[in-house]
Amino acid sequence: MKVQVLSRKLIKPCIPTPEFLRHYTISFIDELAPSINVLAVLYYSPGLIIQKLEESLAEILPQFYPLAGRYMKDDHSVDCSDQGAAFLEAQVDCQLLDIIGAGAKPEELNDLLPCQSFATEDATEPLLAIQVSKFKCDGIAISVSISHRIADASSLGMFISAWANACQGDNVEAISSRFNSPLFFPGKNFSAPDFGETGTRDLDVRIPVAKIVARRFVFDNKAILGLRAKMSEGKTGKQQPSRVQVVSALITKALASVDAQKTYGHSRNLLVAQLVSVRERTVPPVPKYCFGNLVAIAMTESTAAEVKNMGFKDFVRLLDDNVSKTVADCAKILSNGEDGHKILVDTIVGFNKKSVNSDLNVVLITDWSKLGFYEVDFGWGKPILASVADVPIKNLVTLLNSKESGGIEAWVHLDEKDMSYFEQDKDLKIFTTSLV
Repeated sequence: MKVQVLSRKLIKPCIPTPEFLRHYTISFIDELAPSINVLAVLYYSPGLIIQKLEESLAEILPQFYPLAGRYMKDDHSVDCSDQGAAFLEAQVDCQLLDIIGAGAKPEELNDLLPCQSFATEDATEPLLAIQVSKFKCDGIAISVSISHRIADASSLGMFISAWANACQGDNVEAISSRFNSPLFFPGKNFSAPDFGETGTRDLDVRIPVAKIVARRFVFDNKAILGLRAKMSEGKTGKQQPSRVQVVSALITKALASVDAQKTYGHSRNLLVAQLVSVRERTVPPVPKYCFGNLVAIAMTESTAAEVKNMGFKDFVRLLDDNVSKTVADCAKILSNGEDGHKILVDTIVGFNKKSVNSDLNVVLITDWSKLGFYEVDFGWGKPILASVADVPIKNLVTLLNSKESGGIEAWVHLDEKDMSYFEQDKDLKIFTTSLV
């Protein structure tokens, strides 16, 4: 697949940002986010009109005014002077079905992105970049990238949904975003951390340490029902774990098995980090449409000896218990400064430090299943595929809803040498109906 960029332009808000909004200081959770971009790609059948996409983007940018600005690294703020969002048009030399049908590998989809995964945080770089790629069949791929410095996955989903609604016109309910997370979590001038073990292909901002590849594993509704039923065997009246938790547990178990097959000179302890949104869970509640990085980390640590004796049910219970505890702890974040610092700062900083420890098997799981990518309609129908990019972060697992109701797509990023072991995991092969 070859992608030729035909044009690049900056789309500015249709009305100027008021002077009193020109300086946006980010929150301390934003400061602690990794220097990467949050990315998604949506694929559509023929019908989209690029001019309409441009016009609706200009219309929605006043509501998301920091996205048209530039990040000022030295003072942890955004200059919201309407410099514009990047908008690229590209031509792809194949049919959309060549991507959808044959299942192109995620690394091959990176050419559909408007920028690389890692952010440079240069003052000249747009915080929002979009690429619209047209295939030979006139099918379209729309890729959206937002700097992680000011946005998490929920923020990305919020923006994409609001943009699609604006493209449809006045008959669709508007999404009212709020850029007030710094009021809840004022900046503390933290330094941006290194984040896990990374590998690169053509990225000048990181030294390659491993060739990391991504693969897509699809758990259909039947498979997930089967996994949840395994938890209920021999028990009655017990609430079944969520779809996300059973899939997370199965993948974690497989990754632990991969680690056990490798030679480090000793068995490694396991650290699993699951990202938990704090929106609507604090007291008072942070609004649902609050924009920015608004996550806590549920960390699960187990010794090598414990992992060796753990089965699927044990992984489910352990991961589910720690996520439930973190969700409950969110109520304390704003009511007690000491608790809030421990729940947010200590866990994020602690994970960032541990993620670079070669003596730990570190797994990061992020749940995008509630972002509704398969419901995003710009006025010409819903996407036939939604994907993430090939992000070179080792042992990163991103979970999305599948197009089929009740299913989950897991995008798993591993060292290339580990992926061959992972793909052969017995339980994974039983419960995944599609492997790309």
